[in-house]
Order: sequence, then C-alpha cells, then structure tokens
Amino acid sequence: MASSDFTSIPIIDLSKVNSPGSKVELLKDLRHALISVGFLYVSNHGVPESITRGLVDGLPQLFSLDDDKKKEVALENSPQFLGYSGTGAETTAGNVDKREQFEFATELVDDWTEGKPLSERLKGPNQWPESYPGLRPIVETYISALTKLSEDFLHIVAEALALPPTTLLSFLSDQHRLKLVHYPALTSGAGQGVGPHKDSSGWWTFLLQASPPHIKGLQVLNKSGHWIDVPNIPGTFVVNIGQGFEVVTNGVCKATTHRVLSGVDERFSVPFFQGMRRNLTKTEAVGTLKEHFEGEKFGNGGGDESEEGRQVDSAFLRGKYDTWGETQLRTKIRSHRDVGRKFYGNVLEKYVSDD
Repeated sequence: MASSDFTSIPIIDLSKVNSPGSKVELLKDLRHALISVGFLYVSNHGVPESITRGLVDGLPQLFSLDDDKKKEVALENSPQFLGYSGTGAETTAGNVDKREQFEFATELVDDWTEGKPLSERLKGPNQWPESYPGLRPIVETYISALTKLSEDFLHIVAEALALPPTTLLSFLSDQHRLKLVHYPALTSGAGQGVGPHKDSSGWWTFLLQASPPHIKGLQVLNKSGHWIDVPNIPGTFVVNIGQGFEVVTNGVCKATTHRVLSGVDERFSVPFFQGMRRNLTKTEAVGTLKEHFEGEKFGNGGGDESEEGRQVDSAFLRGKYDTWGETQLRTKIRSHRDVGRKFYGNVLEKYVSDD
C-alpha cells in the first residue's frame, strides 16, 4: 500500500473555523482530506440535533406505509424524478440494488415550457405522501439546514484549496436533492445495498447514517483497491466529493468510489446531494479553475486511483452532451426508463443507445 493511502476516514471539526489558531490546522487537515481521500466526516457542523433526530425518527413510519400508499407518490409519476421507488428498481455496476427510497428536492415550481432546454424540466415540485402529512415539514426543514451547511462548507473548502472563499458558489444549482433510503434486512445475510459507484448527481454529498452505530454497511475504496469501513459516528455527517467537483478541480480532488453492503439488520441512510447548475457547460467546468489547479502548489494532483475506481464512468466529462443538466437528464432516464417513456419519449432512444 502506498504511504499516502488511507485506511480510515478523517474527521474534520468545523468549530475550529472560529479561532484563527485552530483554523490553520482545520484548513491543513481539510486539504489533506480533499486531495488524498475524497471522503471525510464533519463534526460540530451546526445542524441542530433536533433536526436530524426529527428526520431519523420519521423514517420507520415512512417506510412502514402500505405499498399502495407509497405508490401514490411513485417516482414514475414525476418528470423531475422525485418520489418513491421500490426495492430492485435500480441497478449499480450491473447488479440490482436492494433498497427502497423516497427522493425529494428543494421545493420549486415547474415552469418548463417548450423551447427551454429539456433539462430544465428536472426542476419542479415534490410528491408528498398524503398518508404521512407530518413528513413535509420535517423534510423541508432538513433540506434548508443542509443547504446552509453545504454552502458554508464550500467557503472553507475554497480556502483549503487556496481560493477566495466564495469561488465555488457560482457552480451551484437552485435545487438540491435528498434521498431517504431503506435497506431491508436480508435473510441471506449479505448482499448489495448499492454497488460500487462515484456520486454523479451533485457537487458534494452530505450523508446522515440514520441507523444505530452497530449497523454497518458503507465502505469506500482506497487507492490501493482495499475497501475501508465508514462506521456511523453519532453527531457527524459523512461528506464526499461528487464527480462534478472532480472535473472542476482538474482531478486534484477526486470522487472516491464507494458502496453499501446490506446484512441481517435493516439500515436507514439519508444522502443530501448539493446540486450543480444545470446550464454549466463542460468548457466552464473544465476551464474556469484549470490554471489554478495546474499550479505548482498542487504537484501531481490527487495521485493515483485503484483500477476499479478508474473504471467508474464520468458521464459529464466523457459523454456527448455539453451541459451538466443534459448529462443528468440522460443519467436519470437511463436509470428510470419508465419515466423516460412517459415524459421524455422524444429523446429516450437517443439517451439509452448513445454508448
């Protein structure tokens, strides 16, 4: 194993930003996490425990709804790909993911009309289950809190990478996404919760591991190709780089491959995906900060990756489409072809057969 490789995930104490002396240490530790790991925990993050607890406590009630109540807000009803999808509805790395989930986003109006870019149709309202009216305020409060945390975090990330504090905000979308995920217990004892992947749907991911600490499952792949456990540390969020951020940093800050293994205990998980501008072009993404990240201060960038990590596709960078929004629309249609047939029939064939 390379001497620079990681065998655990670093914990970044965000309260250190408030003291000039400790802030220097914070920025140094964060820079290492950004360049050499791609995954980290944040502690003392400022999100009230009452907000996370409210969401965690609501998950069992949400997922215990009858199937017909869940299907009333089925993802296939939404051109924004928001709503419920059942176990086995998605595949990762060629295998079926054993998870069910509700997808929500920043609540926005669907104002798409003919003539606008088709990817603008991804912006729109959520579907809220009528049989759980208390869910909406819980989710909206959580999205608001994570939006603030994620934007504040970008100021610190910019400083750790020797950029002016507000530099990274210009890449953000008006809509961020949230998944409430349930990994059912497996009678077989082990299986794929979600297969090896890099986060392709956002700028950064902020994950709340919503089950008791003894229930494991999340793992990340280090540069030597070894899977490293990411245990649940109460009071923290797990934070990781998305593929969009890897592109903008010229590969200096790499998105790290990760997976979830399911087992004999059910598990709940809540990832918040910080969104990128839908109209962000490949030229902007690659070129805006290219000179900065090619500078001497970054040497050889983030170093090597494992062979498996290099095999994970970067649809935005290597794909045929020029904007982040269209790349995202393609990804979602390919993952949910029922939605594609219902709302995007004129481009369905193009997106599913353009490999």
